[in-house]
Amino acid sequence: MEYDALLVLSFGGPEGPEEVMPFLENVTRGRGVPPERLAEVAEHYHHFGGVSPINALNRDIIAAVEAEFGRQAIELPVYFGNRNWHPMVEDTVARMRDDGVGAALAFPTSAWGGYSGCRQYDEDIVRARAAAGESAPRLVKLRQFFDHPLFIDAFADAIRAAVQRIPLDRRDRVRLVFTAHSIPVSADAAAGPPDDGGHLYGRQVVDAARLCAGATGFDDFDVVWQSRSGPPQVPWLEPDIVDHLEALSAKGIDAVVVCPVGFVSDHLEVIWDLDNEATEKAAELGMAFARAATPGTDPRFARMIAELVGEHLSGVAPRRLGTVPGYGCTTDGAPCVVGCCEPPRRRG
Repeated sequence: MEYDALLVLSFGGPEGPEEVMPFLENVTRGRGVPPERLAEVAEHYHHFGGVSPINALNRDIIAAVEAEFGRQAIELPVYFGNRNWHPMVEDTVARMRDDGVGAALAFPTSAWGGYSGCRQYDEDIVRARAAAGESAPRLVKLRQFFDHPLFIDAFADAIRAAVQRIPLDRRDRVRLVFTAHSIPVSADAAAGPPDDGGHLYGRQVVDAARLCAGATGFDDFDVVWQSRSGPPQVPWLEPDIVDHLEALSAKGIDAVVVCPVGFVSDHLEVIWDLDNEATEKAAELGMAFARAATPGTDPRFARMIAELVGEHLSGVAPRRLGTVPGYGCTTDGAPCVVGCCEPPRRRG
């Protein structure tokens, strides 16, 4: 298949105070999230003027990809569409159709397997193509990249830089802690092909953490979670990062570097949960604390995207470092494996 464009697919976020609640209602529709939890999360956005940084960060990534395409003579225009807020993917795919795009590659800004990180992007593609009608472009979603060497290298350098921000007299006892977005325990159990044992998301996060720790010389590390939402009676992956800092302090650990390995960019969950809540907790505990940067602004991230595109354009061999399976390459939203990463409510 020949390709005419690249579509960057992402989550979306409000860009003004009046957009916060409509955006959150889009995100949580049908999930039973209590109104008080929505109001609590809305305050996080209003703390930053009602603007999520995610759209601006994605536009920066797109600009870097366009520059990388120019260096590599890859002649593909780059489009941008979101699941939950403008520019909505339905509008973007309709514009691609009107621009004469017949087939495009799609890059989701999630490295992971699971429903919300992978399969739901397939559903976004199906919905957008249906809205665009019979002339909708074919869309081939790129594979998961949680263990791509360039992704790991960018995080490894960010960890090294964070360690340097710990006071010199504590660096020899730094505890390395990785975080990723928590999901319901049942959703993680359902993540992956039915015959692969589930828990694909959790296994991939741990594998990426292992690779980053190994690249930076840490023999031991922790994987914890952040940003949980939903009804309080539903179990989510634990422990939470703030609770974990308290547990570490109780063990006498007084220096921590946190790497948000589950996140591509410094969007709201990173700057609120880590740069505000976790940072404040560490200060309260008398703990030296530094947060590693996310890779979205690192030039290697754009190079990685170009390399993933090259796998389809010119047969570049996929590069992977991990031991956990990776999937995710789909055409027109068809699952890469039948029954893969379906929501728990759809599994018998």
